[in-house]
Amino acid sequence: MVSRMSAPHHDDDLEPETVDGYVVGEKKTIEEYNKLDAEDESLAKWKASLGLGGDANAYPVKAGDNRRVVIVLMKLQFPDQPDLEDVIIDLEDDQGNTIANKEIKFQIKEKSIYQLVIKFRVQHEIITGLKYLHLVKKGFVRVDKVEEPLGSYAPNTTSTPYYEKAFDEVEAPSGMMVRGNYNAVTKFIDDDKTVHLTFPWSFTITK
Repeated sequence: MVSRMSAPHHDDDLEPETVDGYVVGEKKTIEEYNKLDAEDESLAKWKASLGLGGDANAYPVKAGDNRRVVIVLMKLQFPDQPDLEDVIIDLEDDQGNTIANKEIKFQIKEKSIYQLVIKFRVQHEIITGLKYLHLVKKGFVRVDKVEEPLGSYAPNTTSTPYYEKAFDEVEAPSGMMVRGNYNAVTKFIDDDKTVHLTFPWSFTITK
């Protein structure tokens, strides 16, 4: 996880960093990808890494559901502290709809080691360069920005109905100055600058 603890300032920018000279590749359908040169070994490996070229059945998508990336849940787990319960944030309801306007609040003990896990689904078409971003503020002052690449994915199948991405473990800061309430905004965006989900949340660092 790319985390930048920086001098406090008021920049509200929640956009991914750009790389000079990087050009997003031409968008293709799954059928077009499958027809690409099968004799190219590196291309075949890339297609296989996306789950293309197999006989798996596509994961069923509800009629009228045009979402391409569905964030199912976010989870904070504490690998080294089994006495602490995971913080599970469901972002999809029982009918498969994204939960809107959900109030998300939780607590983290200072110095605790936690790991963020994202569970998500891709449907309709290949997604390239999916990224997770979040911006954290204490009061009106920005204290942290995270940008984490999630990768590129083909639509899920019945045998692999979801993808899951676990970030590196992080230690919560400690001390009187860092305890208290924080507000954050999370965004999921891809190489095409398509924003798949944005939502606010808050947490408290406790002693």
